[in-house]
Amino acid sequence: MKILIIFLASIMLTGCAGGGLSSSNENSYVAGSGAAVFIKQSERRDAPKFSGKTLTTGDVTLNSNQVTVINVWASWCAPCRAEAPLLQEFSIQYPRVQFAGVLTRDNISSAKAFYENFNLTYPTFIDDSILIGFKGSLIPNAIPTTLIIDRQGKVAVRISGEVTVAILKKMLEKVITDA
Repeated sequence: MKILIIFLASIMLTGCAGGGLSSSNENSYVAGSGAAVFIKQSERRDAPKFSGKTLTTGDVTLNSNQVTVINVWASWCAPCRAEAPLLQEFSIQYPRVQFAGVLTRDNISSAKAFYENFNLTYPTFIDDSILIGFKGSLIPNAIPTTLIIDRQGKVAVRISGEVTVAILKKMLEKVITDA
């Protein structure tokens, strides 16, 4: 178990030049290409339970039997800034889908400024150790990463890098219409 935690942590931190939670260097992260991976229902693995302290709303527990979009982000990440308005708009357009963020490798004051600047309304978890719960499934492998969890609480999609309208809509609709 200890080796698995170390392995997952090293994947999340790959490419860190100065690392640490207070990094503000936009070049110290692994950027994804925006590629999406969709997993067939029969091959999906359980997502972790999302519960804990959030950036602005205290403790939150997400509903585990609802389609959920999880976005892993940091305030210093340029692709995260670019996709924030899109994710916020989708959270309004899809009221039956839960949206949440997971803050990683950032400081709270910068993250709060980001959150307020983009008028985000969905919760953002501040303890990124929750990401370890994706072991054996599609782990977040870049900043940003967006994951879509199906109604059965299983990881269905990973988008590594900045999301686009086309890919997020396509993947979200695919998961929503899954039986």
